[in-house]
Amino acid sequence: MQPEFIIVHQQVAAYVAHIQLNRPNALNALNLQLMTELKAALQTLDADDQVRAIIISGNEKAFAAGADITQMAGKSAIDMYNTDQFSTWDAIKKTKKPIIAAVSGFALGGGCELAMLCDMIVASETARFGQPEIKIGVMPGAGGTQRLTRAVGKALAMEMVLTGRFITAAEALQAGLVNRITPVELYLEEAIKLAKEVAGMSPLAVKMAKEAVLKAFDSSLEEGLHFERKNFYLLFASDDQKEGMQAFIEKRAPHFTGK
Repeated sequence: MQPEFIIVHQQVAAYVAHIQLNRPNALNALNLQLMTELKAALQTLDADDQVRAIIISGNEKAFAAGADITQMAGKSAIDMYNTDQFSTWDAIKKTKKPIIAAVSGFALGGGCELAMLCDMIVASETARFGQPEIKIGVMPGAGGTQRLTRAVGKALAMEMVLTGRFITAAEALQAGLVNRITPVELYLEEAIKLAKEVAGMSPLAVKMAKEAVLKAFDSSLEEGLHFERKNFYLLFASDDQKEGMQAFIEKRAPHFTGK
């Protein structure tokens, strides 16, 4: 079935796919259907050998302006528990291929959390990041208190979460939340450029390196180093390792196959 709230561009560049959030009249608010469609698309692309990097974007006005409050306003605690909307987020987190968020305009609440769930963020000059849930009597629930704190530190995260203040793209860059800022007309192009660079590397090495970086967030240094070392050794069983090192010795560009 064709998704209603996302548009999937299979090949915007060699080995690069693009998922566009597509609820423009709602500033791409993340309702349950959109998140389910996004999860399904990511699972399909993750299993596709012709895709090595994935971009998620909204439009120039909004990456996503938050969760769809109309779906939650009348819910009880038990309703929310039974709906288990965050299981979709957990499934998205398991995507093995790198995901780049291309953010322009608002990335608020769930939109900010979705951007942080990605592996890298390219922001336009108009991007605004925030966790304003406190203003409607709740708090972040999809990682906003955890990933934001790890990205920007306690002081700024506490201010954003407790006051609902938005930060600019420049502040986000200074705090370490985003990778780079571009003019608004170039943000998607820059995200594609970054994705192409990643997609040109060994797919196996990229997946294992992503795993190792993420491991740093939920393990001790000793555990993380052990995990890193095992993945490093394992890559010596791949054709890509042989090709990459031989290409280096022969002073030529490598041809990686993901095997």
